[in-house]
Amino acid sequence: MTVAARAGRVGRLRGLAGTGVLATLVAMVVTTVAAALARAVGVDFEVPDGGEAIPLPGFAVVTGFFSVVGVVIAAALLRWSARPAARWVWTAVSLTAISLVPPLVSGANAATAAALVGLHLVAAAVLVPAVAWRLRARAD
Repeated sequence: MTVAARAGRVGRLRGLAGTGVLATLVAMVVTTVAAALARAVGVDFEVPDGGEAIPLPGFAVVTGFFSVVGVVIAAALLRWSARPAARWVWTAVSLTAISLVPPLVSGANAATAAALVGLHLVAAAVLVPAVAWRLRARAD
């Protein structure tokens, strides 16, 4: 591999990392604010029903963790896929769909389950397009 090719790969990875970190932080804030709003209108976030409520910082932590996992997946796709943006969208949408199952089968009340599903979709709506944009921008 030439020095120029290696530098290009490092630059693409740095750009993805920067976009990923920023999108992760935005997703954490937006998800936590949305959870606070849901709690303000009466969603108790008790999982399972009657159990302990999910604390607001918990939304930020879980969103941050799984967003970072997503960015790592995107980095792997950038390295090993000929079409990283398309593969990223397909993978991220599939994993988001799978992530909707636990809130629905958790035994939580309908309001909590619906709010959790909505929060998963909010986080995905922030992270997926931002990372896809960066993967497309760097593929050119």
